[in-house]
Amino acid sequence: MIRSDLPVLLARPPALVVGRTGEERSFDCRGILRPRTLALLATALVVSMIAAEAQSQGAASRPGILATLWLWTPVVFGGFLFNLLTSVLSMALGTAAGLLLGLALISLVRPVSRSAWYVTQFFRNAPWLVLLFYCMLLLPFEVLLFGQTVSLPAWLKASVGLALPVMANVAEIVRGGVQSIPDTQWQAADSLAFTRLQTIRMIILPQCLKRMTPPWMNLYAILTMATTLISIVGVQEGLTLTRAALVADGRVELFVPMYLMLLMFFFLYCYPIARWTIALERRFNVKA
Repeated sequence: MIRSDLPVLLARPPALVVGRTGEERSFDCRGILRPRTLALLATALVVSMIAAEAQSQGAASRPGILATLWLWTPVVFGGFLFNLLTSVLSMALGTAAGLLLGLALISLVRPVSRSAWYVTQFFRNAPWLVLLFYCMLLLPFEVLLFGQTVSLPAWLKASVGLALPVMANVAEIVRGGVQSIPDTQWQAADSLAFTRLQTIRMIILPQCLKRMTPPWMNLYAILTMATTLISIVGVQEGLTLTRAALVADGRVELFVPMYLMLLMFFFLYCYPIARWTIALERRFNVKA
């Protein structure tokens, strides 16, 4: 009689969250952004506004701090949205390239795996700002595509520059995820006469997905915060527009509230991702 309980066909138990005391609880994403955290952020903003209002008492003809912040909020928020657009584009490019590079790292062809290792180590350990400058200076301003001249804007070259370190880190995430799968899965696939490509595509990668998701999300949060670097290479994003708003208004007392407002935008976006990453790590911490 042919047995059907090969390791490759084993179903894993449902994932649970393990608490500090060892009890198991169902996964719940509520409370990712806690009210206490929001209260602390709001308090910091209010205190900075009060201090700025106290400094601007001598200029009675100028609008108040709150009115000025409200006036510049759409501009700063629009720049922040551009940061998010850059982060999504860079993460998409880096993930696609990193998946291929990660599979090359586990290749059985030694020249391929060694070359992929050198590429990964180079871009993982290179400063992000240096890579940005190289992409801005070395990539052409326009390319010829199907007989048509297509311009490469600065934000696109900056996205490519940020995608390079993301690619290297995603490659390491893929390599670690694949190597974390027990050898019994590979042996079961061999017993079914699967090729190596079929084994990776149909058996290994689906099981790696939940293991790779938390570090991938953590990398995206880091990338989102790093998008402010593109302001140094001349791209108009949140930090650049905040600085331009301060120069246009010409009020020194707005320095702390304006930058704190931009910080709050980033925090309110990245902090839930960090909390969700921790929750997923606990959820996926299931022994086979």
